[in-house]
Amino acid sequence: MVVESKLMLEVKAILKSFGNKYFNGDKLKRHKVIEDLNAYDEKLIQSLLNNKTINRDFVISLNGKEVFKLNEFIDMFQYKKFWQDSYTNYANKIGLTVGGKFIDECEDVVLDFPYKDTVLKAGMTKEDKQKEDLDPNEIFLNEIIAKDEIDVLFDKKIFKNVKKYSTEGIQPVSEFRKDDNLIIKGNNLLGLYSIKERFAKKAKLIYIDVPYNTDTDSFPYNDSFNRSTWLTFIKNRTEIAKELLDEDGVIAYQISFHQYAYLKVMLDEIFKNANGKHVMTFNTLVRHPDRNLTGDKEFNDVIEYTLIYSSSSNYKMPKISVAKTVDDYIYDVELGNYDKILELNGKNVEVYLPSSYRVTKTIGHATGLKTISVRGSIKEKNSSGRFYVAHLEKLVGSYPEGTIFKVPHMGDDKVPYRLFELPKNGNKNGLYYQGMPTSTDVTYKQYSNFLNFMNKYNTVNNEGVFEFRNGKKPEEYIKFFIELFTKKDDLVLDFFMGSATTQAVAMKINRRFIGIEQMDYINTISVPRLQKVIEGEQGGISKDVNWQGGGSFVYAELFEKNTGFIKDILNAETIDDLKKVYSIMLEVGDLDFRADLSKIDWTMSFKDNQKLLIKIIDKNQLYFNYSEIDDNEVSEWLTDEEIAFNKNFYEDLEG
Repeated sequence: MVVESKLMLEVKAILKSFGNKYFNGDKLKRHKVIEDLNAYDEKLIQSLLNNKTINRDFVISLNGKEVFKLNEFIDMFQYKKFWQDSYTNYANKIGLTVGGKFIDECEDVVLDFPYKDTVLKAGMTKEDKQKEDLDPNEIFLNEIIAKDEIDVLFDKKIFKNVKKYSTEGIQPVSEFRKDDNLIIKGNNLLGLYSIKERFAKKAKLIYIDVPYNTDTDSFPYNDSFNRSTWLTFIKNRTEIAKELLDEDGVIAYQISFHQYAYLKVMLDEIFKNANGKHVMTFNTLVRHPDRNLTGDKEFNDVIEYTLIYSSSSNYKMPKISVAKTVDDYIYDVELGNYDKILELNGKNVEVYLPSSYRVTKTIGHATGLKTISVRGSIKEKNSSGRFYVAHLEKLVGSYPEGTIFKVPHMGDDKVPYRLFELPKNGNKNGLYYQGMPTSTDVTYKQYSNFLNFMNKYNTVNNEGVFEFRNGKKPEEYIKFFIELFTKKDDLVLDFFMGSATTQAVAMKINRRFIGIEQMDYINTISVPRLQKVIEGEQGGISKDVNWQGGGSFVYAELFEKNTGFIKDILNAETIDDLKKVYSIMLEVGDLDFRADLSKIDWTMSFKDNQKLLIKIIDKNQLYFNYSEIDDNEVSEWLTDEEIAFNKNFYEDLEG
């Protein structure tokens, strides 16, 4: 079965009006069309320009004159497959290009990928793969060629099963208030377009833990895309997410090494010049490096990356003020007998273990001895700093934390000696204020810039009561980004919601949030987890932030249309099951306009009919559009509260 866009059908209709001039039977003579276009054939061009769709998409106004983008229109005819079964003008050629032309057409070269000029709906579920070769074959829609189809795809969707979760339980809701949190079940690309008008430029932080595209089945969602498809998948979502981002906000992309380099190249292109910039990249230690040294595991990566981008080219990273403890400053001690003497650089250095001295004053300069903490007090440019780095720093790990070294005649002041202390307050697990190591710690850590909260909570997989293995980030890790980039009551958006860690943390530290998730576990893991947060669960960061419960959120589902039919077809077990689905499809579904329903033959095998029903479904009509809400055939499936909620959400934007 051939699926053709509206533009393709209209162009063919115009060409057929010339009789056999451009067709040999049903086969298009593309070379003849191109020849006449290049020759500016007046009748052909005038017929094309009289078409509203072509006029809208291929005509621009310059100095009051209308100009036909002839070269762009001719490009469509350069690709044979486009006129058979593809929406994308990259169908026949994939490779290195420059300026949109392939390497055999020019001298300069850049890295390119197919489909980048298209829209990919790309569902996250694995339902398709569970039925062997019954893949629904999600289509690529070219931004120009299939503009009408894309407009329909991106139209606002109807919300169904709307309810509010709060300390008072679960209740139906008929309006969306300005301070409400929102959770949406449905395809995240279409969900983003549905909230675009209400939340344009409102999100202060967009944090997304994207599918890593590892080509494995270790995750409960689809994690195996062709790379060019995956890049298209991320690009489509980034472009609409940018429209929701506050001018002073940032988007954070969590990614592993598998696609890191390709993702950064693409994002640098999207956020370049006036469109924003790459702010920085955080390196995240996600597992202990020693796991590679045990000999029983394959050598593996231990680092993930968080790419930070802003839509403002002038964005500056926020400053962090760290409250220093008294142990990090100057204090007085009373020394007992030294435990040993070391000869370091010609100096007799006395060593005092923690049991050989006592603190007599916690802050200020000594009335007797002047003692200085190592961290925050030693500058490597002076003699004290150079001596510490060259000789004492090497002793870290050989002596207990808090050991004091009395070094005579430093030469950088008039005191006869100076006291140095090995760092206190713990450094074994990298657990510092908001996860950031001090400069001294860096010198003896394997990674110079990392966040590591994995060791603080040994139950990350069960954090928030519900287990979500291989797909959950620690709450304290997400808290770092939210506190770094937002303030109280700011809006945080996560449209790869997963187990709802971002939303749980946002609720606990008083941020507003939006979450979008397509997978069905939203109702067995994500939402139940947030219910537990409302009840006051004490996992994750709860004790650290003194969380006592409270908060609320509105839950809504994109009203399934053909998405539901695909699920029903795949879950059918008998021919009778398929017949029931088909009868409902004929009544309220949207079928592909090229489908020949006369080919439906119930005497064929169950699997053949299953395949055929999937093929005739219009993959562009996955959910009901809001423009259909007043249709009787649609509204009868909605409650009065749901209809009121939709109209309030889309029409009363002030909330």
